[in-house]
Amino acid sequence: MTLAAATNENLAEISNILIYSAMAVYTLAFLAHIAEWVLGSRSKVGRTAAALTGTAPAAAVTVQVRGKQGGTAVLEKPKVVTRSAPGTRDVPDGPGAAGGTVQGDLYGRIAISLTVLAFAVHAGGVLTRALSVQRAPWGNMYEFSITFSSVLVGAYLVLLAAKKKVRWLGLPLVGTVLADLGVATTWLYTASDQLVPALDSYWLWIHVSTAIFCGAVFYLGAVGTLLYLFRDSYESKLARGDQPGAFATSVLDRLPSAASLDKFAYRVNAAIFPLWTFTIIAGAIWAGDAWGRYWGWDPKEVWSFITWAAYACYLHARATAGWKGRKAAVLALIAFACWLFNYYGVNIFVDGLHSYA
Repeated sequence: MTLAAATNENLAEISNILIYSAMAVYTLAFLAHIAEWVLGSRSKVGRTAAALTGTAPAAAVTVQVRGKQGGTAVLEKPKVVTRSAPGTRDVPDGPGAAGGTVQGDLYGRIAISLTVLAFAVHAGGVLTRALSVQRAPWGNMYEFSITFSSVLVGAYLVLLAAKKKVRWLGLPLVGTVLADLGVATTWLYTASDQLVPALDSYWLWIHVSTAIFCGAVFYLGAVGTLLYLFRDSYESKLARGDQPGAFATSVLDRLPSAASLDKFAYRVNAAIFPLWTFTIIAGAIWAGDAWGRYWGWDPKEVWSFITWAAYACYLHARATAGWKGRKAAVLALIAFACWLFNYYGVNIFVDGLHSYA
């Protein structure tokens, strides 16, 4: 049987159509998320400033109710919940990427609905790609990219379904997925085909799938860490009595507190680190089967270990009093940068045994 005969070209074409369709829906979701932030930020939140300056926000608002009787109804604002941790400021979480105004919340719900629809179409594109060649859909960089971004969105939607307050992730996540799919379809596209002999192993399902999942969760941690740095700087300015710009106030005051973002990033990175350890071990076992040695200092192996070491340093820094906070956050971003270079740089720019991917 020839390679061409082993590939279902119709399913491969359907996969391409679904991926492009998913990109179109993600674009609509991205625009809806922008509308959510812009309209939601029109409300004067002021929770962080009130907590740090000691000025209490208004406790109630009055709304005119028109009817036969007429009158005024008083709607009390929900109580502000604060979160504190040793060594951090005791400031409240913002409303996240939801609320602020009725219109903002409406666009947010539309954005989530569009993201769910795009994910379903996206997952269909990955599935039909797999069915077109009857194998795991991550045998090359194009397939790895479309699968990675689908797992990324899936992880986000699972957190939302679990009632986790992660609506603030929506805008950067959808933007990243669009960029990833754009790079995949423009520069990384590879026609649906069979695997090279070295990849034709059941370890492809185990090793690469765990690497994809780890990368998706590491991404969530990286976004949380990056926003933590911005939010922490914003809170520091308010604590010193400085007045941040209008854009910073309208956006950053709607995010969770710096302590909450820091906690989120740490938890997801710590939770996935053991699985990344397993990923490296599984890769070593696969290398033993494919190349007759478990470790040969191939560039992919080296950068996988560097990524592991960088995240290990971050987790250790979190347990060290002098390295908590911003210093540990910088380590986390360096660790994720190592993962990104391992993902793109090694495969594209560095010659090695993994270059065929």
